[in-house]
Amino acid sequence: MSPRISAVPSAAPSRPRRVPAAARIAVAAAMCGVLAGCAGSQASQNGPGGSDNRFIAGDGSTQAIPASDRKPVTGVQGATLDGRTLALTDLKGKVTVVNFWASWCAPCRGEAPSLEQVHTENKGKGVEFLGVAFKDSKQNAQAFERRFKVSYPSLFDADGRITLAFRAVPPNAIPTTLVLDRQGRVAARVIGATTYSKLNPVVARVLAEK
Repeated sequence: MSPRISAVPSAAPSRPRRVPAAARIAVAAAMCGVLAGCAGSQASQNGPGGSDNRFIAGDGSTQAIPASDRKPVTGVQGATLDGRTLALTDLKGKVTVVNFWASWCAPCRGEAPSLEQVHTENKGKGVEFLGVAFKDSKQNAQAFERRFKVSYPSLFDADGRITLAFRAVPPNAIPTTLVLDRQGRVAARVIGATTYSKLNPVVARVLAEK
């Protein structure tokens, strides 16, 4: 929240102060940098209040990562939306699907039923799902989960610190879905909204790995 600035009385009417171009560029760059890999992506003003360009559009493309090139994700832990403490290492040994979402993101709402379907069909096969509620309010994120009947936990990432822990294979868009193998390494990444027909085969392939 920006600090509140009190007006200072003056004998002469004040003129609006122009913001230097360099300052405007710096602010834009800082906002863009909230998500790694923002450059070259299409920005959309779908954030809270309709004037926030934190949302970076993805095309739903899937990137598969060979086992020899995979890197582990470390340091991911925090509080879930229902108040529990959870660490990504708690899920090691299982294929884990990590979905980055926000209640203010329209594509996130569109993909939510598909994610829940993939979760429901695979949870008995050694697959876990974990959401990361990115730059959202807890109240709105909880309402999102109730509306779409999300049955898997989500970490509350109000300041973006949890998302930054995935720097090895960063979520370059909201939404982004990462599929981690049993060793906790990122095996696949879907940038943008996904569907059941896209995600379920990816999960099945990683699950079939020995």
